[in-house]
Amino acid sequence: MATIVPFKSIRPKPEIAQQLASKPYDVLNSEEARAEANGNPYSFLHVTKPEIDLPADVDVHSPRVYEKAKSNLDQLISEGVLFKEEKPCYYIYQLVWNGRSQTGLVCLSSVQDYFKDVIKKHEFTRPEKEKDRIDHMLTTRAQTGNVFMAYRDVIEINALINGWKATQKPIYDFTANDGVQHSIWIIDRDMFPSLILQMVITVQHPLPK
Repeated sequence: MATIVPFKSIRPKPEIAQQLASKPYDVLNSEEARAEANGNPYSFLHVTKPEIDLPADVDVHSPRVYEKAKSNLDQLISEGVLFKEEKPCYYIYQLVWNGRSQTGLVCLSSVQDYFKDVIKKHEFTRPEKEKDRIDHMLTTRAQTGNVFMAYRDVIEINALINGWKATQKPIYDFTANDGVQHSIWIIDRDMFPSLILQMVITVQHPLPK
């Protein structure tokens, strides 16, 4: 069994979340990211692709780039654009695009479960890509991109998630520029059933490609 737990996230103010929303760092090159974030100082690409705020000839793996990520993240926090959750929470995250939806649970998982093969590895990753994200995390002291995992369908867990969505309003609900609708519900109650804490998980994307 793989263990998952809630956590105190750093998240955006609801009224500004749409401006922060950005595509994953690894689906855009630096030029594309620079164009996408143009005119939007709150785009999270300033954190995940910080080279867009530096000269075009900068080495994207240089310490200067990671330090820029840290300063940009710190600025968003100091300005109150991002704030820290007061208590550990889970987050239900739903994406809808072209009439199809995908729902997941945002939480913490165990690194030891990964090394012990409780979390099954889906793919091998390139060392240089791993080092890039490691350097980014060590400098910013933050995990700025989701690690996607999958688990076998569990009726009880589906009922818990669907029941929460049906009775609670999402704290975030907007459609991004690419047409994807993002909806997020916060599970902030201590009595949320402990069943959600343990699931058999198979990793879909354990580390950056």
